[in-house]
Amino acid sequence: MAAEHRTHLYVGIAGEGPLIEGIGEPRPLGGGGLYRQAQGEEDWQSVTKGLPEEPQVRALMVHPENPSVVYAGTQSGVFRSEDRGDHWERTDSPEGDVWSLTVHPQDPSVMYAGYDQYVICRSDDGGATWRKGNTAGITFPHITMNPYPICKRVIGLAIDSHNPQDIYGAIEVGGLVASRDGGENWESITDGHYTRTGPVDLHGVQVNPKAPGLVYIITQLAMFRSRNSGSNWEFVDIEEMFPGGSYCRDLVVAPDDPNTMYLAAGAGGGSSPPGTTEAGVLVRSRDAGETWERVELGEIAPSRMFQIAVDPKAPSHVFCSDRDGLVFRSSDRGETWSKTQVPGEMSRGRHVYPMVCG
Repeated sequence: MAAEHRTHLYVGIAGEGPLIEGIGEPRPLGGGGLYRQAQGEEDWQSVTKGLPEEPQVRALMVHPENPSVVYAGTQSGVFRSEDRGDHWERTDSPEGDVWSLTVHPQDPSVMYAGYDQYVICRSDDGGATWRKGNTAGITFPHITMNPYPICKRVIGLAIDSHNPQDIYGAIEVGGLVASRDGGENWESITDGHYTRTGPVDLHGVQVNPKAPGLVYIITQLAMFRSRNSGSNWEFVDIEEMFPGGSYCRDLVVAPDDPNTMYLAAGAGGGSSPPGTTEAGVLVRSRDAGETWERVELGEIAPSRMFQIAVDPKAPSHVFCSDRDGLVFRSSDRGETWSKTQVPGEMSRGRHVYPMVCG
């Protein structure tokens, strides 16, 4: 770790809109927000200058080469900061809710943003301007469209470092989509005889650089793996936190070691049986996802674990946060932990969405 580097942690706050299109009154969203905490400090700073009023921050990304540059996905498109979030400016990106951001593994000038309504955009100039990919060929599992169409949010994006033309998008209640031409055209690559929406209610996707085409998806109740770029899938056995599965919300590969992967898992909500007590845990693999074990944080989080962040410039710094902003921090690769609380009252209308560090 360079002596001058100091890890900064960013947590975005937003609310949940209605999943079913055109049915009922929209759920009121809380004020949203974006908070930053610097290494060695306990206070959190609100860093929203230049962002939309009451920003719904559902996606964050730190520039891989310059950690002073940070990107935020909001209800009004993509915003960029060059001073670690002190000031923000809107990029020339489409209006709408941004749910995910990712960057090309070899060329940081190429970036991707996932929106609601399964819009996926590409930037070739470091996020200054964006253009939409062709998603007209995407079709969704029948169960997610009938009797009512459910919103199709691109909640996660991942690129295969061995073949960056292969990009994957995780759709909330919609399955997995993929582009084989660098984001120009997209197609659905998961379909089947589903009896419930749980298996296609995706919450994230990751491509592990350990091997070409090694893709993981996480859902409302399980994790699945493909060893051949999404052509075939297998169930990944992890601890069940409620009868039938675990609520999986985030999956991260350690930036310095593809053998190490972290999963944010929990119970309550989603496909959990009614009355299930909410709880959250961090699960870790040391063999590129073949086997998994729970990380001892010192306590069970009181709500579902939602986000994980590892500093690429200081990979010993690992963070995880539950839905309600209880953040666990480690500076020794997860051996010991402390905790801190993101400010503000949390609810379904205002809770943690993204968390990144750099």
